[in-house]
Amino acid sequence: MAKQKDSATIAQNKKALHDYFVIDRFETGIELCGTEVKSLRQGRVNLKDSWCTVEQGELWIKGMHISPYEQGNIFNRDPLRVRRLLMHKREILKLYGTVKQEGFSLIPLSLYFKGSRVKVSLGLCKGKKLYDKRNDLAERTAKRDIQRAIKEKNR
Repeated sequence: MAKQKDSATIAQNKKALHDYFVIDRFETGIELCGTEVKSLRQGRVNLKDSWCTVEQGELWIKGMHISPYEQGNIFNRDPLRVRRLLMHKREILKLYGTVKQEGFSLIPLSLYFKGSRVKVSLGLCKGKKLYDKRNDLAERTAKRDIQRAIKEKNR
């Protein structure tokens, strides 16, 4: 069997980076069943509308869609089921205190393999206003134009 890369990205939540300012990032494990992992290896996951909550001292990810494994038949689980994230209790309680502040959210930013385990990059985020999104778009466009001009000049 071929050895896996140290860190292979499965999926990224690009919408989260557009809609939120990422204040801090955390690495968490995730509790999955066997057919879900096989489906992840095929890259069949969607993080677009997912978010995290702290309930009764545990961290849960909601809205993450993992497509059913094609050969999984009766072992497949609900694609949108709530899944538990694995962190130390102290870290969860610290996050819970921060999230209770107005405007903060826990958003999954990416899903990746670390060795043979699946990890979630979790972001402590604050929502962007419409003018912040427009400002980011203008900056990106300006950088792209500058790069094009430099490329043309060097030819």
